[in-house]
Amino acid sequence: MAQHEIDPTFLALPYKRLGQVALERARDFGVSHADFRFERNRYQFFSVRDGALEGAQDAEDLGFAVRVILDGAWGFASGVALTESEAVTVAETAVTVARVAAKMTSRRVELAPEPVHADASWVSAYDVNPFDVPLSEKTALLAGWTSELLAADGVDHATGYVQQVQENKYYADLAGSSIAQQRVRVEPVVEVHGADPSTGVFDSMRTLAAPVARGWEYLTGDTFDFAAERAQLPELLREKLAAPSVEAGTYDLVIHPSNLWLTIHESIGHATELDRALGYEANYAGTSFATYDKLNTLQYGSPVMHVTGDRTTPHGLSTVGYDDEGVAAQEWDIIKDGVLVGYQLDRSMAHTYGAELNGGRSNGCAFGDSPGHIPIQRMANVSLQPAPGGPDTAGLISQVERGLHILGDKSWSIDMQRYNFQFTGQRAYAIENGELKGQVRDFAYQATTTDFWGAMEAVGGPQTYELGGAMNCGKAQPGQVAAVSHGAPTSLFRGIRILNTNEEGTA
Repeated sequence: MAQHEIDPTFLALPYKRLGQVALERARDFGVSHADFRFERNRYQFFSVRDGALEGAQDAEDLGFAVRVILDGAWGFASGVALTESEAVTVAETAVTVARVAAKMTSRRVELAPEPVHADASWVSAYDVNPFDVPLSEKTALLAGWTSELLAADGVDHATGYVQQVQENKYYADLAGSSIAQQRVRVEPVVEVHGADPSTGVFDSMRTLAAPVARGWEYLTGDTFDFAAERAQLPELLREKLAAPSVEAGTYDLVIHPSNLWLTIHESIGHATELDRALGYEANYAGTSFATYDKLNTLQYGSPVMHVTGDRTTPHGLSTVGYDDEGVAAQEWDIIKDGVLVGYQLDRSMAHTYGAELNGGRSNGCAFGDSPGHIPIQRMANVSLQPAPGGPDTAGLISQVERGLHILGDKSWSIDMQRYNFQFTGQRAYAIENGELKGQVRDFAYQATTTDFWGAMEAVGGPQTYELGGAMNCGKAQPGQVAAVSHGAPTSLFRGIRILNTNEEGTA
């Protein structure tokens, strides 16, 4: 993997001087903390359909923000004019906001300590920055793929898109930290669509490729076998269209990481965000059943369940060198032997709860998605760990008499406490007496969080472990979007309720 320097066009921007001016002005008011965050985020998205370009978009978000603590309250302001006078104005506005907020703040804001990280830099691991590849070359690649798929029997339409991001940030604070970072991430999707005229059934099938913190080599190299995936899609779609509707009932499930990542995200990742568990996030997508009083006592799942939070995962979408409060990236346990033992937290929460959770320190989970938004506690790469020496997928399937093997994510729902849920998938295969049979349709698995994870009998070995993830995890008001990965091995669950979604929809 090539070692890259931070984009020189970002380094040429006046972020250091603006940060110095803003922090010096904040210091004049006797603040107990001030930090400065300068960002340039570049976005590109393009889509193709049946061999033709549908559209392409480029966007850039550039600006800076000042955050202060004064009289025990937060103050925040941001600006887009890259001048010293604007830096002074933004710092003064943040102080004014803090003064107003102090009159309404019932619990003083204090931050857990963090070592100073002076003149630090970090760049994510990739070979080819996708922004260095001509758009014509990238669209031609996907146009060729969809043209090839459209020619296959049973494919009525073939679509694809690529989303790519280059995120540059500079962080500095009054304690002396100064950090420049660069992250690159990419999400490619290819999907085929078809219908069975004799039954009126229509459906789609897409690749299992996850979004990742890699470069353009993800689409053209050997990290993921897109050629094999594309070759299989038409036949997989034809089989799905002809597949019988699943019989509702109780099944054992062997779930592939391309599906299980989303269940981890919704039922563990969000549930163990400490601000949500404390009730701070109630207005947007609810709170959490995994409240703080259950720490070290809640039996979240079976004894084979080991879940970590990790901001250092190679190629993870949430991987950083340092978070948006200047905290170095870390790994820690969230669930160990099936018991809730940790949460995700930022520096303000770590001041109150960190002694019990992380040795008095934040575990580096602060993130703001743009210079116009204040950093909030966001999700790390939350992952289910494999079993050393554990079985492969075939070994897990061999242990099932009647079940389903589920791959790929699709639709889902979960309640406002992250407890009652159901998930579907791209495809599912019947398992009979330890062997895979054909696909079935119209399936969804339904459970409560603790019942589902308590039914996990076995996790696969490292050879079954894969990263999944999303580029668009939403949280907060005003809403923010973050990218996050979740790793998992193929895993075996016993006695899970399967719904027939077609029957449920017409009941």
